[in-house]
Amino acid sequence: MGLGTWGSGFGAKGRERRYPPFPPNLRALLICLHVFSSRLQSDLAINRLAVAVERARGGGHPFIDLTESNPTRAGFDYPADLLAPLGDCRGLCYAPEPLGVLDARRAVASDYARRGVSVDPERVVLTTSTSEAYSLLFKVLCDPGDEVLVPRPSYPLFEHLTGLEAVAATPYDLEYHGRWAIDLGGLARAFSPRTRAVVMVTPNNPTGSFARQHEIAEIASLCAAHHAALVADEVFADYAWSPEAARLAGRVLSVCEALVVSLGGLSKAVGLPQVKLGWMAVGGPDATVRQLIARLELACDTYLSVSTPVQLAAGELLARGAAVRRQIQARVSANARELRVRAARAPSTEALVADAGWYGVLQVPSRVPEDDLVVSLVEEDGVLAHPGYFFDFSRESFLILSLLAPEDRFAEGTSRLLRRFA
Repeated sequence: MGLGTWGSGFGAKGRERRYPPFPPNLRALLICLHVFSSRLQSDLAINRLAVAVERARGGGHPFIDLTESNPTRAGFDYPADLLAPLGDCRGLCYAPEPLGVLDARRAVASDYARRGVSVDPERVVLTTSTSEAYSLLFKVLCDPGDEVLVPRPSYPLFEHLTGLEAVAATPYDLEYHGRWAIDLGGLARAFSPRTRAVVMVTPNNPTGSFARQHEIAEIASLCAAHHAALVADEVFADYAWSPEAARLAGRVLSVCEALVVSLGGLSKAVGLPQVKLGWMAVGGPDATVRQLIARLELACDTYLSVSTPVQLAAGELLARGAAVRRQIQARVSANARELRVRAARAPSTEALVADAGWYGVLQVPSRVPEDDLVVSLVEEDGVLAHPGYFFDFSRESFLILSLLAPEDRFAEGTSRLLRRFA
């Protein structure tokens, strides 16, 4: 099953969706097909897992949620006045800057410098989110019917984002041989005359694998040869599980051969998804960079979607939000270790080796289809996990577990889950 199956039960970012069932009669079906765009899937009914979750909640049957991806609901200690900078009185004056207020772009450049990456603030473009950044990039890089190469397995968002822009998402594979690596040969073969960009997620979600520098260099070389851009989603870059993993991570903005774009945002960097500020940092040949930024400026000027208060607050939010980031870092690292230890005690399961991120991947015996497994885990074991097919794993059976849960809850949830396979 592909990414669309995941989207039919949960929103593109994990939110449960409660769409009405698809019209049962043919006439209603034909009306829908004629009235609505084909950019979105036509069947919007929720899937079995979402139904099981609603039934458990409605029936008063508590369960441990190992899919929670919202840091504001995961028990972290946010300073009560963290959002006070949003009240800056300068926000009462509206003086729109399509690419973003320069002070905010400087703050983003400084945040890259914290991770050892040099970025010119003039090459930073502000957006409300990484999703909007993707949308803008697909608008300026692609014509309808063009292709974007996207990783598999990965975050089940690209089918929605490309579809909304009338662009095709063509997968390339990550393979696991003791650790995850990009199938560079398969990626090279996936290029076509209509390929306009390669999307890389590093560290990837949910595999937690950083792209190594040699992988980035080879992909950039392919992009340059095919006149395509390399778009690197680095939203989880701060969450390496060890100093060694952070050291081995590649730096996409070190590439000069091809047009490259690095994506980030407050959502992951400081655990503030509700504040709505993302960014793009652009690198590559100077002339091509200037052309991209000029086109992005026109596209951003069309929408002017980033609020003035959040731009004025960006520097302080990035600085003070570091306290939240440290808490998240400590927890996901601890829960990743816990998962490895517990899985090692259950010979029939394996916690796949990873570098970073908010998720762990657990391979389990294929006794029943993943769909049946995750539903029975909710109904019989009181634990909610994502099945691998939500993230387009090519085979069964995998469970995807959020590492954001409080450590005692995570330990109890994984204990319940692993007992099933003992």
